[in-house]
Amino acid sequence: MQAKTPKESLTTMTDMVLPGETNPLNNLFGGELLARMDRASSIAARRHSRRIVVTASVNHVAFNKSVPLGSVVTVEAKISRAFRTSMEIYVDVWMEDRESGMRTRANEGIYTFVAVDETGTPVAVPELIPETAEEIARFEAALRRKQLSLILSGKMDPSEATELKKLFGC
Repeated sequence: MQAKTPKESLTTMTDMVLPGETNPLNNLFGGELLARMDRASSIAARRHSRRIVVTASVNHVAFNKSVPLGSVVTVEAKISRAFRTSMEIYVDVWMEDRESGMRTRANEGIYTFVAVDETGTPVAVPELIPETAEEIARFEAALRRKQLSLILSGKMDPSEATELKKLFGC
């Protein structure tokens, strides 16, 4: 299985916020945004693994800015790290200013997907080779996030979390 770069999984989805997708304040429903982020992440994970993929978790979502009715929204997803059978996908949500066309990062999220075969059994995925400074930073942070998640779920003893121990100087 040949290693891949994050840009090979890059998925970009652009759409407009319509009236039926907004809350009483005329901003995009959070659930609607989560669905868009999940779809983009799913495509990115499939591009990386070339397998059926399933959402394992939504590790983080930050609703930093409201997305008003009529906004042009772009969801960009790409693999930030590949583990044995799972992939972490980092999602950036951009909002386009109507007048200037300037893009502003509105929201972000981190999803985890698992590659499976036709019976739902997890299967190995290719390694990921980050290239840019941002990709390297996200790649390194992904292992710390995974270790923290495993500790919190009781699947890892804190003494085994080597990356977290380095972070705290232990």
